[in-house]
Amino acid sequence: MKVSKEKAAQNRAALVETAARLIRERGIDGVGVAEIGKAAGLTHGALYAHFKSKEALAAEALAYGLQVSHERMTTPRDGHMPSLGELLDSYLSEERRDDIANGCAMAASASEIGRQDETISARYSEGFENMVDVFEKHLHARKAKGNAREKAIAIATALIGGIAASRAVLKARPELANEILRAVRRTVGEIVGEKV
Repeated sequence: MKVSKEKAAQNRAALVETAARLIRERGIDGVGVAEIGKAAGLTHGALYAHFKSKEALAAEALAYGLQVSHERMTTPRDGHMPSLGELLDSYLSEERRDDIANGCAMAASASEIGRQDETISARYSEGFENMVDVFEKHLHARKAKGNAREKAIAIATALIGGIAASRAVLKARPELANEILRAVRRTVGEIVGEKV
């Protein structure tokens, strides 16, 4: 039975969204195509009708997750663009840390991207550059002293690493996990000249 173009597009979107969530939860190597297909309500055969390989799906799922993260950072809230302080507070919140499935794809997958193929690394790199651009624009708007791009790279790296480290110690040392978030927030605030 032939699937309509509209249904095929819906199936593809379901596969990408499901893969993005599962990959954030368990990593690229921690989830299989059959599981992704089943969770999306499709067969793994349907997956191969849309993607040449698991790696191709993973690259698109990562790009989707990074786009969602970028939209969170650049979409107006309550009628205004989020301030740098609001972005930092949101990104470094306990809620964001604890919701891996819906959190930042960069923090969830940072440690494994280096073991993946160049296509996946390229998608991650694009997402990282987008994050840096957001912070760089905020720094220019604040007329921050020094090299705005260099500071933006440091901010993005501190946030990604801070969330990753906080998640890593959370089960054994929840108080340390929260201390990490507070320390990164305070230190990044100092870098951008914000009183925290």
